Amino acid sequence: MYPLFKNPTADLAGSYQPSVATTPAAGDSLGIDEYQEVAYAVTRNGTLALYALDGKRSLAAIPVPVLSGAEITAVAALGKDLLALGTSDGRVIPLDLKFEVTFREGGRSVAAKPEFGEILGLDPDKKRPILRLTSITTSTGPVSVAQVGPSELLVHAVVEKKALIGGSRKEESITPATVQLDGEITALRLDGRGEDLFIGTSRGQVIRYDVREPQSPQRVAAVDIATAPVTALGFLIGDRTLVVGDGRGGVSTWQVVPPPSGGERRLTRVHTFQGHGGPVVAVNSSKRDKGFATADASGQIHVHYGTSGQTLLSMKVADGPGLQALVVAPKGDGIIAADRAGLLTLWRVDNPHPEVTLKTVFGKVWYEGYSEPAWVWQSTGGTDDFEAKLSLTPLIYGTLKGTFYALMFAVPLALLAAVYVSEFMHPNVKAYVKPVVEIMAAVPSVVLGFLAGLWLAPTIEQIVPGLFLMPLVVAVCILAVFGLWLIVPRAIRGRVRPGMELALLVPVVAAGVWLAMALGGVVERVLLGGSYRGWLLSALGLTYDQRNSLVVGIAMGFAVIPIIFTIAEDSLANVPQHLRAGSLALGATRWQTAIRIVLPTASPGIFSAMMIGFGRAVGETMIVLMATGNTPVMDWSIFNGFRALSANIAVELPEAPEGGTLFRVLFLAAFLLFCLTFAVNTVAEVVRLKLRRKFRYL
Repeated sequence: MYPLFKNPTADLAGSYQPSVATTPAAGDSLGIDEYQEVAYAVTRNGTLALYALDGKRSLAAIPVPVLSGAEITAVAALGKDLLALGTSDGRVIPLDLKFEVTFREGGRSVAAKPEFGEILGLDPDKKRPILRLTSITTSTGPVSVAQVGPSELLVHAVVEKKALIGGSRKEESITPATVQLDGEITALRLDGRGEDLFIGTSRGQVIRYDVREPQSPQRVAAVDIATAPVTALGFLIGDRTLVVGDGRGGVSTWQVVPPPSGGERRLTRVHTFQGHGGPVVAVNSSKRDKGFATADASGQIHVHYGTSGQTLLSMKVADGPGLQALVVAPKGDGIIAADRAGLLTLWRVDNPHPEVTLKTVFGKVWYEGYSEPAWVWQSTGGTDDFEAKLSLTPLIYGTLKGTFYALMFAVPLALLAAVYVSEFMHPNVKAYVKPVVEIMAAVPSVVLGFLAGLWLAPTIEQIVPGLFLMPLVVAVCILAVFGLWLIVPRAIRGRVRPGMELALLVPVVAAGVWLAMALGGVVERVLLGGSYRGWLLSALGLTYDQRNSLVVGIAMGFAVIPIIFTIAEDSLANVPQHLRAGSLALGATRWQTAIRIVLPTASPGIFSAMMIGFGRAVGETMIVLMATGNTPVMDWSIFNGFRALSANIAVELPEAPEGGTLFRVLFLAAFLLFCLTFAVNTVAEVVRLKLRRKFRYL
């Protein structure tokens, strides 16, 4: 567990001069290969500057073709290895920059292989310079938005349409749009789905446009972000969380989510991070997780994590002409920054578990797509941009919930049975009953879980009203039979030996159970509209899951009863007989003797029995694994399931990558389970000793 909470580190690997001093272009102009051996910078003068980070060679710059004297004014990332280069004469040049890896004589060699695509004349008539550019590739084709004036945009979209017969055809459109705003456009960013365009302004606003129809972009809303201009925009992996940097160094993340009370989705602030001393000039996100880095012109770099809202690292570039671009290495294990003179600085980053803090493990966290912070356990997902949700709170909650319902079922039955067997049952009957109850503990929990999940859960689903009526109906039946028993002639009653009442009550209890089931059906038809599940939902807002806490309480209670019963009965049986004899000699009844004398004397052992039963229920795995549905929800409803710490470890540990975050968090869960049982046993021992000292002179 220890590596989960180690502080991340960043070590300066070196600085690298370009072959010719030049300035990186604005935007996503910087990149690095996954082995951190080759880096590149797209420069304003139209070259692709390459840097050999291994220090063993020198790499020549590659000119961008057909610039015809123009400059590169903006660079946008289209996707993995894909860039769009905006020029000073209104054109866009696609660039596919791959890194080719070869292995020769036991060594590895990485080489950049750029491929320039067909040039697009985005503004062919006026040939205005592209001030800012943002591009993405959707499922239907690429979409680009370019700023060509203080408030003028050009929206370019290529839509590929597939026909039923013949080949597909492409429809290309260029739509001018004038943004209504107070001030000027200072930042642009499209989300990865091509749905929303976010525009930062010089007045500290972010304006959201709906661009699902590129030919007719629609303004949705404007949100005040800061009192300073918005200087940088970026998205975390998955394009759900927007990162905003402003002119005063502020850094915050925002999401488009509905408010907690419901309603229209709106841009909402999620986290505010440690700020910079000057305007934020660059934002770049990790390609592996929800981490990102920000930089200001003075050379200060911060590494943040979007899920936790924490700033993890801070680095400083040596004094120079000011930072221009920043990029996080593909594996998240490095950060490289470039200043206006083209000098690159590389840091090696060791941050294997950025998603784990005490807050993310135990506190409420505002996850992507949620309208408010919540406790959530969801360790895996179906996409690479999945945000791990590793809160152990729902699992601790589920563990305590299952234990609570199991003890509610087991403790009354086990303790009352122990009192009856020890104080009232005939010794001949006790000789059979006690071993039968004790041998229940030998039933494997996997068998109990199997029966609970496949037989008990469907059975209980059909008889829930009768099940809740059963305690009342059975109690009334027993009292009614007791009243009738009192009017039976004494001569007949005298034939029943004391302690043999159990034989008479077994058929009464069986009849009471049958009557409760019959009355349950009547109550459901007459009072609950013919469906107790519908009544629960409409009247109480509760849903009934087939595998729920009620099933677990009965099944796990069945497993706990033998332990509590055996220890409690032994404690009662070990009470000295002279105490019973003295009480009876003074005129007390057997019931008064049991309650006033025997129970207090045996209370240390009884309390220990309950605590040992608690520990047995807390650590139970197979029953809760097979009978709860394993849903990590935080709801005390007896009709819903849960997920316990023990079951979660059993389910997820075999699939967890060794040494990964999930692997270590599961060991943390096991440690918490140990601490819980250790604390309970310690409290039980302290209480037992106090009770023993209190009653030791009896």
